[in-house]
Amino acid sequence: MTTNEQPIVVLVHGAFAESASWNRVIRRLHGHGLQAVAVANPLRSVAGDAAYVRDVINGIGRPVVLVGHSYGGMVITQAAAGLPAVQSLVYVAGFTPDTGESALQLSGKFEGSTLGGALAAYPLASGGNEFRIADEKFHAQFCADLDAEEAALMAATQRPVTEQALTDGLEVSEPAWRTTPSWFVLGDRDLNIPAELIRFTAGRASSRGTREIAGASHAIAASQPEAVTASILDAAADRQG
Repeated sequence: MTTNEQPIVVLVHGAFAESASWNRVIRRLHGHGLQAVAVANPLRSVAGDAAYVRDVINGIGRPVVLVGHSYGGMVITQAAAGLPAVQSLVYVAGFTPDTGESALQLSGKFEGSTLGGALAAYPLASGGNEFRIADEKFHAQFCADLDAEEAALMAATQRPVTEQALTDGLEVSEPAWRTTPSWFVLGDRDLNIPAELIRFTAGRASSRGTREIAGASHAIAASQPEAVTASILDAAADRQG
């Protein structure tokens, strides 16, 4: 569908982050005249989280550039499937699953993730377990290229993720990246999701543009907002006939 209507950027955070993790990107998008909405990702299950994001998109009623960080890549891949409002996708250090693949499965496809050793787990009253990154390991694991004060704040405001969300396989038969133009941005010092995995999935998705930032951590939206914003602007400028 061709449209000249300016898209709204919908930003979906991943595990161990929260909506304000996009603040520096949002500020720059506003500077370029683009509206943005940072969704509070529930981090409970891929299907449930994706359904919520679809509700947000449907409520906007405008073309959308859908952006996902980390586990948020799982969510946007399912949420955007068959949803015409989504004009383009941007994966920010994010998982880009095929049908049946889970975040846990993908994270082990290549060597380099040290996340497992940094997690603290505890049971939920509703069943299953929940994970957070231990405070004393958060800085080195998640955002080594930010200062210690900011890392401590991010650790304190992190949103835990359920074991179910990390082990759920993608349910849709046709992942959104197969039919929707996709862009990628990653850091080569990501300790949560190996850069090699993101390079692989970007190739599989026929990436329209991939930015790889030397020395950048997993928290690339906070530490490298210019690069993330540039990828979003590229996606926003794309028009499909």
